[in-house]
Amino acid sequence: MDIDFIEKKFNEIYEELEKEVMEILSDQSLDKKQTNLRMKPLSSTKIILRNALDSIKMAKKLGDEAIENG
Repeated sequence: MDIDFIEKKFNEIYEELEKEVMEILSDQSLDKKQTNLRMKPLSSTKIILRNALDSIKMAKKLGDEAIENG
């Protein structure tokens, strides 16, 4: 499993999420409530992706340890 490749792809997704966040924050037509409502899914997505990446890394580590221990 190529963790570096996976991490690179996740970082690309993070960059896209950050672009969306900046668009929302710069939209002067939105009030605070609308801004928060649009931001929540983006921040939740970033947390979910971060947790998924951590899980992938842990699975890789445990798999590598199992191979080493026979």
